[in-house]
Amino acid sequence: MKAVRCLVAPLAAVLALTAGSASAEAPAKRVVLTKADAGRALEVSPGTDIEVRLARYYDKPRTYTWDVPQTSDAVVLRRAEGRTTPEGSASAVFHAKNEGVATISVTRKCRPDSGHICPLIIVPWKAKVEVK
Repeated sequence: MKAVRCLVAPLAAVLALTAGSASAEAPAKRVVLTKADAGRALEVSPGTDIEVRLARYYDKPRTYTWDVPQTSDAVVLRRAEGRTTPEGSASAVFHAKNEGVATISVTRKCRPDSGHICPLIIVPWKAKVEVK
């Protein structure tokens, strides 16, 4: 009987500590999108952060750079931050505020090396986000 009492007290203490942390609010979810996610459709819940990370890349003799990612509907997805780097990478974080559908889009630009030209092709990067 004495052994049972020795085990019950620590168990009760652990349960009391974990019960308090279970009621704490869960941290916001974060989804990260990259160049490979072009054309992706995703579903998120309100409160989710969507981070877009697009690295500039070099395809001899051209460098491809990105503009700052944009949202088609700021009521659904509010951009919390967005920037480009001097070398041409881009990033942004969007916060899913309200239910609905919005598209995150970015334009890619070509910068040719000296003596070369860029093709006259525009390849947009887009991701469709449904918040529900």
